Amino acid sequence: MKRRTFLATSGSLIVSFTMAKLAGDLGAASAAQLPPGFNGTGSNQLDAWIAINADGSVGAEVPQRDALDAGVYAHQVRVLPSNRAVVVVTRGNEPTASSREDPGALKVFRYDAGKLSDEISIAPPDGLGFRARHLDFHPTRPWVFLTIEAQNRLQVYRRSDVGLEPTPAFSASTLSDGGGVRPGQTASTVHVHPGGQFVYVGNRGAPTGGRNEIAVFKINGTTGEPSLIQNVDTQGFTPRTFALDPSGRVLVVGNQNSVSVSEGGSTKLVPANLAVFRVGSSGTLTFVQRYDVAVARKPLWWMGIVAPR
Repeated sequence: MKRRTFLATSGSLIVSFTMAKLAGDLGAASAAQLPPGFNGTGSNQLDAWIAINADGSVGAEVPQRDALDAGVYAHQVRVLPSNRAVVVVTRGNEPTASSREDPGALKVFRYDAGKLSDEISIAPPDGLGFRARHLDFHPTRPWVFLTIEAQNRLQVYRRSDVGLEPTPAFSASTLSDGGGVRPGQTASTVHVHPGGQFVYVGNRGAPTGGRNEIAVFKINGTTGEPSLIQNVDTQGFTPRTFALDPSGRVLVVGNQNSVSVSEGGSTKLVPANLAVFRVGSSGTLTFVQRYDVAVARKPLWWMGIVAPR
């Protein structure tokens, strides 16, 4: 019921979000087990910020003011490199036959000793059609790269020490044909190369006719504008997560789903897997090897790389 994000910066915190929309689907018995403060009103709540002590142990909860607006369907939390502001990336929800669209937004908070204040909502246009998913920071320049999930776009925002500019400086399709909204096709996470010259985005597609790729962009070193230079197949389905090693020479994709596909008149299972790519000097990717993961039909939700620097 909770999403916890560890913020590995000075004054790190665990952030816990409650997905209130689930309350109506749980029934009274299950709802009784929800954490305090869960009110089922239909928007996500900021439950708790818990300090991490200098020795790595979990400390006390940091009290927050009432009614912090954490948006709808928080998907990621990042602390700005200045350590003076926090961005909560909220995806919103697509409309259904029985519910209206929930807007997406970037919720930007001033951050001081674990306490949040002065929330600003960045949600062009009013958060509708703005399925913000993940962001990453350029290592040396004041640029923030954001994926817009259902719209299959990469946006670039300029940042200061205390927040982001309200409108994107650049917006580019993650698809090779320049397309936007497409049923069953969504962007996933984003990572900037450690060297700052390239940025990578996951494209997730349906098993039939969809594109499961890593989109590779070259970053203009003066303006921050991304230019698409490659779309490479991930050797699996639904690349929900991927990671670069600290040297920037290896990229590993976590293909989430196991899918049965037709091949030569028969059917074979393509399991969830880890696909390894070599990163060239031009930023482009070359497939090296695939490691199938024994998760049966269960999804591979996340992968990461932990390596000494």
